[in-house]
Amino acid sequence: MTPGCWSPLRPIPWIVHGFPCDFHTSVVTARTVNSLPVSTAANPILDAGRVRRARTLTLVWLATAVFTSVLMPGIGVLREGQPLWAVLGSIGIVLFAATQAGVLYGAVTPEAGGWRWRLAFAAASVLSIPLVGPVAAGSWQTWAWIGAGIVGVLPLVLRPSPAIACAALVCGVGVGVALVTGSAPIQALLIIIVIGCSIAIINVGPIWLWRVIADAQSARGAVAALAISEERLRFAREVHDVLGHRLTVIALKAELLERSTDPPQRQVQDEAAEIRRLAASALEEVRSTVADSRRIVLTEELAALGQVLEASGVRSEIRLSTGVPDTCDAVLARVLREAVTNVLRHSRAEWCEITVERVGGEIVLSVRNDGVMHRSDSEQPRGSGLDGIRERLREHGGSLTVIRIDERFELHATMNAPS
Repeated sequence: MTPGCWSPLRPIPWIVHGFPCDFHTSVVTARTVNSLPVSTAANPILDAGRVRRARTLTLVWLATAVFTSVLMPGIGVLREGQPLWAVLGSIGIVLFAATQAGVLYGAVTPEAGGWRWRLAFAAASVLSIPLVGPVAAGSWQTWAWIGAGIVGVLPLVLRPSPAIACAALVCGVGVGVALVTGSAPIQALLIIIVIGCSIAIINVGPIWLWRVIADAQSARGAVAALAISEERLRFAREVHDVLGHRLTVIALKAELLERSTDPPQRQVQDEAAEIRRLAASALEEVRSTVADSRRIVLTEELAALGQVLEASGVRSEIRLSTGVPDTCDAVLARVLREAVTNVLRHSRAEWCEITVERVGGEIVLSVRNDGVMHRSDSEQPRGSGLDGIRERLREHGGSLTVIRIDERFELHATMNAPS
């Protein structure tokens, strides 16, 4: 849509903010989003498929309007006794239907050059008057059905006031064509108004819903990107607070030594020792800040990744039936993160089950999901992370078991629990 055009899609922003799914809470915590690509947080495999299916369904629905623009005037062509008018009418109907289809396609696909289709549609509508108007004169309201198609498209290309004015103009043209061709003007007017409004509803409704779906998908990525930015700003503030004071003191002491013309050796040694101590302290505080930022806790990761799955359209079930020792907590949290990333990237999962339980003297983390995409060995995605998970567990005395059964995938990570 051009900036000056009205569109039934204008109300979408507030509808998205009021969407039943609360994007601000269902995407994830900032730290977890920072560990997953933005596209992963929105599950590109699932979203791309769903959006593609929604778009296809919308286009199929809109095709009914184009079908009406061909079928009903086509009856008039079949009733026309003069071959010349039948040919001219067919040309006019085909041109109108083709440009109407282009306008509807452009409404669902903005990058398709919608303004060009709108200009072509306007030209085809004007040409339809002399080409289609005389077809089946007196026996069929041929052009009135074209007029109904025009009225049905107007809400997609014009603001309300111009759309109403153009609809009134179309009604006037329809009545004039009926009077000239000897048809019933009241009947033509009813066809244009009633059928035209019906086609407008058919056109506007699915396109409006399609835009809601598309904007909702974009909102997920935007919220995830915002969360990442907020986390980076928070970390930058912490580093600034840690280093700011220390570096200022170091700079002042270095400046004091620089300005001293002949400082005693003992004073130089004391100041140098203090500068070294401040620098070492600042370095230790920065390392501590980074370590705290990188530390992940299994319980927090379970909650956050559960929100990731739900936001991605994957029904999740999480069960934590035992406490996790500190020696296992961070390792299993990273294993869980990698496992959920694999679910989002390499499957079309509709459900995912995560359990943490104690079996004998071991802690077992299990991740189960459906939607496994069947590939040959040569087509298996590289860098799926399973080798990394296995190696990480092996370093800490754990093990990894992977089971594939049809479209079901199971991952079991096991670590010894201290007695």
